[in-house]
Amino acid sequence: MFRRRADREFREAQRASQTLLKMHTNWPAPDFASPAPESAPTSPLVEEVPDFLPPDLRLPSRQEVEGLMMRWEQPLVIDGEVRECPQCGAYRDWIVFSMRDDTIWLRCRSGHSTAEPRLDPAWYNRNSGPVDQWHPTLNDGLRHLGH
Repeated sequence: MFRRRADREFREAQRASQTLLKMHTNWPAPDFASPAPESAPTSPLVEEVPDFLPPDLRLPSRQEVEGLMMRWEQPLVIDGEVRECPQCGAYRDWIVFSMRDDTIWLRCRSGHSTAEPRLDPAWYNRNSGPVDQWHPTLNDGLRHLGH
């Protein structure tokens, strides 16, 4: 009894896939014999690193916020070296800020802040998750992140 129903559903799925296949085989074949139209000369190829976040997770306007922050608990390795705080020597448990002027700042557990010119907003976007909470003040954000 159940076998017949399964067989019927299988045959219906086969017919539907054959119908789709026929639709796609009726398309005209591309003409590879004719050359493609000449385009304007291009400049030398420059490799661009795309922004990691998809458009629906990006902020609609950079003027709406002063900056973004995330917690970075493990040692921060930049260009093969472990980044240390210049004041106290801490090398882990950072708060990373991506500011509106496209600069990245680091803050250690002791509260020392320093700019990091080797990082950029694209690095921040690749390593942070989506914005999940807004904070009215810097101290509220730091408290939320455990600093």
